[in-house]
Amino acid sequence: MIITRFAPSPTGDLHLGHVYAAKVAHDLARESGGRFLLRQEDIDAGRVKPEFYRRIEEDLEWLGLRWDGEILLQSERREAYEDALETLKSMGFAYPCFCTRKDIQAALSAPHGSDAAIYPGICRSLSTAETSDRIAAGEAHAWRFEAGKAAAIHGDLSFYDLRFGKIRVDTSVNGDAILARKDIGVAYHLAVVVDDQFQEITHVTRGEDLLEATHIHRQLQAVLGYREPLYLHHALVRDENGKRLAKRDAARSIHSLREQGFSLGEVMAMLRVS
Repeated sequence: MIITRFAPSPTGDLHLGHVYAAKVAHDLARESGGRFLLRQEDIDAGRVKPEFYRRIEEDLEWLGLRWDGEILLQSERREAYEDALETLKSMGFAYPCFCTRKDIQAALSAPHGSDAAIYPGICRSLSTAETSDRIAAGEAHAWRFEAGKAAAIHGDLSFYDLRFGKIRVDTSVNGDAILARKDIGVAYHLAVVVDDQFQEITHVTRGEDLLEATHIHRQLQAVLGYREPLYLHHALVRDENGKRLAKRDAARSIHSLREQGFSLGEVMAMLRVS
């Protein structure tokens, strides 16, 4: 059975890009008699607004994109993320990072530094004693995934995308990405992988802007012993100038369009992708 999910964050209203993403996931599941799930990615409490939970649900219902089962809330799954992080720590694939954005930018701007916005590994070489002392002293820190070390264990990996075909995992794409942020205890990469495993997602559908993130997601799945889903990184909805839509485009939100009296057919006709 095909199981897909739509996973918005209740930090703003749905826009046309969200509609397309939800529709792709919904239609893929429904066309095969599968299940379409809804996940509210609300782990970042500082950005979440209570009113958007219901507005997202109302918009989806108005659009005719009904989900199956209970809605999963990330805010209720902190223990699951902590357990996964502890597993990665015990395997030696996670290390504490005390760097600020200023530290990282300074390293990337050094004469012999990389021009790519990839973490330069400043804290990777810190000794166990030093990291323990700094953590014991209460110094704020994130946790990063040591991608190269993990790759030495899991070997060559790939994932299959229904649009782009087989793609070989490249550990340099994301570098040592953050698994747990300093402020909320988990980051997108870890949370989404843990939740997709928990919800038994068979097909991960999302925008092509997240294609690069799949490289680290596939690594995490491998080292945590998770299932490997199929992927579909679809095209993005863009405005008349070819610019991708974002939550700041309030005038194009579904809530706004509904208030202006647009019909469902008119809204669906606005879904221009490229």
